Amino acid sequence: ISLLVVFFHSFLKHFFFTYSFIMAPIKVGINGFGRIGRLVFRACLNYPEEVEVVAVNDPFIQGDYMAYMFKYDSTHGRFKGEVSTDGKSLSVNGRDIALFAERDPKNIPWGSVGVEYVCESTGVFLTK
Repeated sequence: ISLLVVFFHSFLKHFFFTYSFIMAPIKVGINGFGRIGRLVFRACLNYPEEVEVVAVNDPFIQGDYMAYMFKYDSTHGRFKGEVSTDGKSLSVNGRDIALFAERDPKNIPWGSVGVEYVCESTGVFLTK
């Protein structure tokens, strides 16, 4: 799993260093906000001009607990920025991220918030 995260981080670093001057930030959605989803979110925060996380889906975690886990992550360490929630969105460093709670990925309204790419972080959906 850590090799996947290193690869993802290296990809972002190379891709955005090379192409960021011609592109608007890519809008990303994260499906699953467990250990991997939170790590992907943190990696994206390292490139605020290139990547913008606009939505998170996790049917098993309420917004207040998402905020708590992201802020006080026992695996990745404490997040030093600002994290809050109103139940419908997660606010990280002043940016609002839409929250969804759908079990079936087909029912997640990614397009309603402008998601261009989705990072599947549940480990459940391994095929198309």
